[in-house]
Amino acid sequence: MNFAHKLATTVGTVLALAGAQHAAAQGKGLDEPFRDGYKKALAGKTVGFIPVAMGFDLTNGWYLGLKKELEPSGMKVVLRDPNWNTGAGAQAFTALIAEKPAVIVVHNPDVQTYAKLITKAEAEGIYVVQINMRSAQPSTVFVGADWIDVGERGATAVMQACQGKSNKIAIVQGAPTAATSAYTLKGVENVLAKNPQLKLVSNQAADWDATKAKALTQTVLKQHPDLCGIVGFWDGMDIGTAAAIKEAGLTGKVFLATSGGGEQKSACDQVKSGAFDYLVSYDVPTQASNMAAMIKWLVQGGVKPGAARQNIYTTLLPITKENAGAEGTCWKLAAAR
Repeated sequence: MNFAHKLATTVGTVLALAGAQHAAAQGKGLDEPFRDGYKKALAGKTVGFIPVAMGFDLTNGWYLGLKKELEPSGMKVVLRDPNWNTGAGAQAFTALIAEKPAVIVVHNPDVQTYAKLITKAEAEGIYVVQINMRSAQPSTVFVGADWIDVGERGATAVMQACQGKSNKIAIVQGAPTAATSAYTLKGVENVLAKNPQLKLVSNQAADWDATKAKALTQTVLKQHPDLCGIVGFWDGMDIGTAAAIKEAGLTGKVFLATSGGGEQKSACDQVKSGAFDYLVSYDVPTQASNMAAMIKWLVQGGVKPGAARQNIYTTLLPITKENAGAEGTCWKLAAAR
C-alpha cells in the first residue's frame, strides 16, 4: 500500500466517522463504513482443512467449528482426509496448493512431512494455519496447546499422587516424531528434574494407538505392580492405558494423567468413571474459534503469507472429579453437528 493509498483510506475513514457523528446527532440510521469491505474480503474465499484423520473428537470438532464460523460469511471450508496415511496427506496438501485456496489449515502428523509444502504454499500466496501439532517449518499462524505446560501439569499431578507411595511412574507417549510428543515429554522431564524422588521405570511410545497403549501398560504393570502413576499424552490413546489399569485391578491405585480436547465422552465422562484421574483440556471449540478469527483477519489482506509467525496458545483447563460433572467443563460433539 503506497502513501497516496494510505492517505486516501485514512481520509475516507475520517469522513465516514464524521458522517456517523452527524447522523447520530440527528437520530438517523446510517451505513456502517467497514462492513462492505469486510464482507467482500471474505466472500468466496476457500479454506482447505487437512487433519491427520477424521472420525474423532479433535478433528471433527475443528472441522465443524471452522464451518460454523466461516461459512455464514460466504467462505467455503473443504476437507481432505488422509485417514492416518502420511503419504496421502502430502498428496492432498500438494493438490490443495494447486487449487489456490486462500488458507490451508493443517494438522501435522510429524515435524518433517509437510515442512516443504508449507513453505511452497506460503510462497504461492496461501496462508497456512497449523493446529496443535507443529511442523519444523513455522507458518503464518499456529493455534494450539502449550505442550510443555501440558506435560508439566500432568507430571505434577502424578508426582503429587505418588507422595507416600513407591514413586515409580511410567510415560505413555504418542508418536515420537510428532512435535506434540517431544514438547510434552520436555514438560514431564522438567518436573522429573525437580523431583529426584520420582523413578521413571518406563517411557514408551504407543503412536496414538489405544491398543498399543493397553499392551505396553499391561507389560509395565506386570513388571512393576507397585507403580503409582502414569503420564499419558492423549485421551484417545489412554483409553487403552486405562483399560490395562482396570484389568489389573489397579483403578484408583495407579494415578493416570492425560490430555485431550475436552469433549464430554472422551474427557469428563472418563474422569467421572475413574478411568482418568486428571485430564488437561485444550478445548477444541475455543481452538476452532481462534483459528476462524485469525483466518477472517488474514484474508482481509493485512499480512503477506509467510511474513508473520504468530502463535495463539490455548488456555488450558484441568479436569478432575471436582469439576467433571459441572456444566460447561466439557463440550459435546453431538451438539456441535
